[in-house]
Amino acid sequence: MSAANNSNESYCTFTLASDVTAGGLPSEEEIAKQLESNDPKIKRHALKAAIMAMLGGEALPRILMQVIRFCINSDDKPLKKLCMLYWEVVPKYQEPTSDEVLRAASGGQTVQRKLLPEMILVCNALMNDLNHPNEYVRGSMLRFLCKVKDEEILGPLIPSIKACLQHRHQYVRKNAAMAVFHAHRLHGETLIPDGPELMDAFISAETDIGARRNAFLMLYNESEELAIQFLAKNLDDVVKFGDGFALLVLDLTRKACRRDPNQKSRFVRVLFQMLSAESPAVSYEAAWTLISLSNSPTAIRAAAVTYTSLLNSQNDNNVKMIVLERLEKLKGKHSKILQELLPDIMRGLSSPNPDVCEKVLDVAMALVSNKNVADVVTTLKREVSKTTQESSDSSEEKGKVYRNMLIQAIHGCAVRFPDVAESVVHTLMDFLSSDGGMQVIIFVRAIVEKYPDLRPAILTKLINTVDEVTNTNVMCICLWILGEYCETSETVKDAYDTITEQLGEAPFIVQAKDKKAREEAAAAAAKGPELVTKNVVLADGTYATQTVYSEPKVNTALDNTPNLRKMIVGGDIFLGSVVSSCLTKMCLRGADVGLDALTVKSMTVNSLLTMCGIVKMAEVTVSAQKSSLADCSDRVTLCCRALLDPKANAILKQALLSEGKSSFAIFLKSVQGKEGKTKEESKDDVMSTQADDLIHFRQLKSLTAQAGDLDLDDGSDLARATGYADGNSLLTNELSHVYQLSGFADPVYAEAFVTVHDYDILLDILVINRTPNTLANLTVELSTMGDMKIVERPQSHTIGPLDQINIRASIKVSSTETGHIFGTIVYEDASTQEKGYINMNDIHMDIMDYIRPATCTDEVFRSMWAEFEWENKVAITTSITDLIEFLDHIVSSTNMKSLTPFDRDENGSFLAANLYAKSVFGEDALVNVSVEKKDDNDGKLAGYIRIRSKTQGIALSLGDRITSVQRGLPPKQ
Repeated sequence: MSAANNSNESYCTFTLASDVTAGGLPSEEEIAKQLESNDPKIKRHALKAAIMAMLGGEALPRILMQVIRFCINSDDKPLKKLCMLYWEVVPKYQEPTSDEVLRAASGGQTVQRKLLPEMILVCNALMNDLNHPNEYVRGSMLRFLCKVKDEEILGPLIPSIKACLQHRHQYVRKNAAMAVFHAHRLHGETLIPDGPELMDAFISAETDIGARRNAFLMLYNESEELAIQFLAKNLDDVVKFGDGFALLVLDLTRKACRRDPNQKSRFVRVLFQMLSAESPAVSYEAAWTLISLSNSPTAIRAAAVTYTSLLNSQNDNNVKMIVLERLEKLKGKHSKILQELLPDIMRGLSSPNPDVCEKVLDVAMALVSNKNVADVVTTLKREVSKTTQESSDSSEEKGKVYRNMLIQAIHGCAVRFPDVAESVVHTLMDFLSSDGGMQVIIFVRAIVEKYPDLRPAILTKLINTVDEVTNTNVMCICLWILGEYCETSETVKDAYDTITEQLGEAPFIVQAKDKKAREEAAAAAAKGPELVTKNVVLADGTYATQTVYSEPKVNTALDNTPNLRKMIVGGDIFLGSVVSSCLTKMCLRGADVGLDALTVKSMTVNSLLTMCGIVKMAEVTVSAQKSSLADCSDRVTLCCRALLDPKANAILKQALLSEGKSSFAIFLKSVQGKEGKTKEESKDDVMSTQADDLIHFRQLKSLTAQAGDLDLDDGSDLARATGYADGNSLLTNELSHVYQLSGFADPVYAEAFVTVHDYDILLDILVINRTPNTLANLTVELSTMGDMKIVERPQSHTIGPLDQINIRASIKVSSTETGHIFGTIVYEDASTQEKGYINMNDIHMDIMDYIRPATCTDEVFRSMWAEFEWENKVAITTSITDLIEFLDHIVSSTNMKSLTPFDRDENGSFLAANLYAKSVFGEDALVNVSVEKKDDNDGKLAGYIRIRSKTQGIALSLGDRITSVQRGLPPKQ
């Protein structure tokens, strides 16, 4: 193995603090003089300065002998460590003469490297440390030798390294094994040809865990057959050899079985032993390796049991997510085996992280069958109950989101398995008054339509719980269900009496005295508690001053008002329309279900009075729904005509009583059809091997492997994960992140490759010296705008004529905001001593690097829309003339997800959609697109895009992004 020409770069394996360079590095004479000092601190500072100068390109030939004379035999531990670092960077070979270079260039004998004479003294000092009586000095030197690559230096030390294998202390033996491995890997045939045999004898007698692991590492890499033989002799004791040894055995298993699949049987036994290892890393790797080697039910079941135990025993959420992904992959081919372990998988719902719970539910819902659906639903019902009982102990964030996920999972079980619907729906209806009431009532509405046998019990439960509903939207759906599905005389009469009792009598307007009392109570509450000071007599007869808070009395008279009346009196016009429609349907159906004429007439009169009171409320009350007054009036007028006019009754009765249910049934069928199509598309997306596909031979396989192959090679898996499976797309992606910082005519050319890792931005700056002179103290000075902070600033460098260097910088990002990175290149010409400055081009950080598509329910979207205070309104100016095409372009350009379902085949003149995304910092981004295709504007699109967020930065940055992408579109052909 030939060493690199520039040893300064090849052997740099450490970093030093920059405080050494404060005020500039000392000269070679100053360093040499400081090394002669008797103070170890001065010597350490001088040696650090020498190392930094050599890393910057300085030769410093005089320093080598000074270090040998004054530092090499020192007992100061920090100084000895610095000496080892110095041996790494110091030039160890003589520079070739000009005659030798010319002779080699003309085709003569190649230049032979000659070791510096001083290095003989260095080798002698290294050997002394290898034979030192202190075991830690020996071990430290052995660790240092693992970084030395020069055969001339390692050669004389091999006997001493071998002798350290027999040392009494395990620290020395452990590092000696690594040194032997390093020497044999680099110069095995010349320096230590008997390395594998030596290590085989060593590992057989070794008892220390670390030393045994290092010895097996050498056998694994240098002599695989000896490693397999040792493993076969010690199969029963592998679990006792430590985690590091077990992981090496797993690597050996994958490597051997990849080369020869017939050897699988030799490793199955040890794999089953490792499944029960105490280390989670070992058991996880053993389970994955076992699945790769065997498809037998026994092996799959054992691996799945290991995964479930890791899921329930580990506290790290990242570990839980990784294990759940493994279980999800097993689900496709071995679902029956996982169904046996479904109760253990659902124990993962105890995690406080909602993402983990969501993943557990995704895996569990795909494994539900007729045999285990009852147990699954029982578990889900118990978890729903816990969300209310443990609200004080658990986080509020998880409680709300988790409850919605559980309700959706129960809904899915009830739809797929009708037998459990009855037991589920009554439990969930107890949560109508909670924050998950919207999900519950939507589920109840679907169950009532799909299962007519359950309607009587559900309607009775709904009539009894409607007085507990506090959400307006939930109340609207409850009233719609009661108006549509009450089809018996008992349910109609009970529902009508309950609704009218909750409404009370008209008028539905706040009375003057009530309004005044409410205003006084609000004013008193706004003032807050008052301080009252008075004199009191203490128990010992002395006087004292006592100060107490006097809080105003709360008027509880309004608290007895039913929730439905509160909503109507509060000015909810839309709810009033729903109440009018519900009462009208009950009156129209009353005669058909057997109610007597007197009762029907009484219901009709009371309904008319109620509807008149609702219209009066809508006209008088000032509320946000004032614009709905005309619609409410028309709707109530239609209901009144249906009750009073016989001709209108004949025309509208069928439409009011039947078409609502039929339309809802069609809607449910369309939703099921879309879900079925989505599942089929997801199945179609799975890559399958075709009959005419090429056969991939392992020995001839290149870096591009099929994404669907199951391979035991970790290298191939890593290549797929990092995107190297497609070289062209990878190169294109990298080039798109390269920014030119200076011009081609500048003395120094610079360009930066920007890599964004969520919270970190890494800059790899290529700097090229285009002048024939050496540039000293070249520094790239960076500054930022926005919520970015430079963590690692570039150091000063010395660049030779027409040479180049790579400089790295790290920047920390704290929020989703468009930022700029700018700066200056400062350098000094070594020949003319003139300073130069080059202003660099700005690097514009795109907000799209931090935005990720996400999804949420309509209720959560509306609540966030009302809560967020920052809004950015962008007018639509585009050359696109198609509504759907414009929406697709905005979604793809902003990296967001559309929450609004729509039919692409429909042709309309107006489109409104809600878009949602989340940043890597957890910030929510809400976008509402309202676009109209106007006939009087040559068919162009007009409208507005509104962005809302909790912070100003993401709203402004998204607005700039939308403005740039919509204006930059070419005209549609």
